[in-house]
Amino acid sequence: MKPGVLFIITSDPRLSPRPAEALRIAAGVGVWRKADLALYLRDAAVLALSEQPDDLLDEDNYRRYLPLASENGCAIYVQQGAPLLTQIGEPPVRFLPITDEQLAAEAARSHYVLRF
Repeated sequence: MKPGVLFIITSDPRLSPRPAEALRIAAGVGVWRKADLALYLRDAAVLALSEQPDDLLDEDNYRRYLPLASENGCAIYVQQGAPLLTQIGEPPVRFLPITDEQLAAEAARSHYVLRF
């Protein structure tokens, strides 16, 4: 059984490079296929899924690594009802909105939880 790794991203990608770095790390680890990866975006971090990430710090990381992470089987979750979800346009990858209870269950199943 592969270890589960959950990346919880809460930083605002317009103000912090941390979400882009988390995504880069997840995409890099995903290439190995030695862990089951999941990304969870909360609050302003949902903007990382923007159709046009031009206003985000390190915007090239979103264009390059978000599709790569998704292609390598990384599950992408977002905070259900996050107000900024209406601003992302047509996201480049599929995602699943989840509740706080579902996030807690995902974290409990994961061997490692990293917060950015």
